[in-house]
Amino acid sequence: MLTDLIPFIATKTNISSHQVEKTLILLHEGATIPFIARYRKEATGKLDEVQIDLIQSEYDKLEKLEKRKETILAAISEQGKLTNELKAVIEGTYDGTELEDLYLPYKQKRKTKADAARENGLEPLAKIIMAQREGHVESRAASFVRGKVKTVEEALQGARDIMAEWINENKKARVMIRQLFERQAVITAKLIKGKAEEAQKYSDYFTYEERLSRCKSHRLLAIRRGEKEGFLKVSIRPPEEYALERLERYFIKNDISGHVALAIKDSYKRLLAPAIETEFAASSKELADEEAIKVFAENLKQLLLTAPLGEKRTLAIDPGFRTGCKIVCLDAQGKLLHNDTIFPHPPQSQDKQAMSKINTLVQQYKIEAIAIGNGTAGRETENLIRRIRFHDDVQVFVVNEAGASIYSASPEAREEFPDYDVT
Repeated sequence: MLTDLIPFIATKTNISSHQVEKTLILLHEGATIPFIARYRKEATGKLDEVQIDLIQSEYDKLEKLEKRKETILAAISEQGKLTNELKAVIEGTYDGTELEDLYLPYKQKRKTKADAARENGLEPLAKIIMAQREGHVESRAASFVRGKVKTVEEALQGARDIMAEWINENKKARVMIRQLFERQAVITAKLIKGKAEEAQKYSDYFTYEERLSRCKSHRLLAIRRGEKEGFLKVSIRPPEEYALERLERYFIKNDISGHVALAIKDSYKRLLAPAIETEFAASSKELADEEAIKVFAENLKQLLLTAPLGEKRTLAIDPGFRTGCKIVCLDAQGKLLHNDTIFPHPPQSQDKQAMSKINTLVQQYKIEAIAIGNGTAGRETENLIRRIRFHDDVQVFVVNEAGASIYSASPEAREEFPDYDVT
């Protein structure tokens, strides 16, 4: 367990460090969230299932991030480029996107145009142009015409390739363009030439354009399926002029920076925009998938909640020994009418009081069926119920309680029954 993450998790979740630590210890010992919420309140300071799940989720994300940091630090160190300052910045980062931006300049990649230009000795020229202090850089470029660099234009092009890579790897520039994508990105789909007949089921998207933030999940997933099947060409970009305007405002210092402007345009179109587009394509599909799963889950829920006995007023029992048997009374539509706890089994052994309580509830709420969970103390509870002489005919069933404990500790249960504790 990474104990140095505890203060950060405590701050992020607004839960005390002591509670976070105790909860993580229990989780790492193999205890489940429902078990901790029900039976380890004294250890966690009465944290509920939602808080425990939040702690686990934050820890899992941070643990994954820490492993990624280790990989990145090792890779940069192998290159001999890891400074104490860079190490401190990387170790102090808790955002995955920011971490990847920090690593980008050191990331091993196939040979680029900028690499070739550096090999041809053009990096000093790129620095001169990027500094934007000299108006006639062509004359300076002439001194770099040697070896594989045959002309002044080749020298200037190589310098622009290097500057384009610098712009792409600039952390602030990436944040700026990422923010622009968030606000202004448009998803565009076009039919691939010659595919019209085969792609009829995607005809709604043959010429399609919509702000990404407004694109419904089912439309986005349909577009992505059409792309995957080879019928649609899809792009996610903000208006190019908006991006170039922001980059020029950030990098250009004066009106003698024509080559910097060319490098900005090349960097955005060739490097920066495709990289950020890939990020947003992945994140938008992930959100759409989550939304689709919610819809499918809701539809499945309606099927699973169809009453197998039909509409009957039911008393349900979650059996237990030390902590008692939890009881709920439901109307014919499944609405909660009453909840209670009885203690018929050891160590309390209040069987007579329990039988009386159940008989009273059956009469009070006109119960037609009793459902008993098949978990701990299930058989003993069934024997108890069958000893009761009800005034009316009441059916008794032992039911599979698999999933009930997980549901009781879920956000869905908390939303459905906000006033009730997991126990």
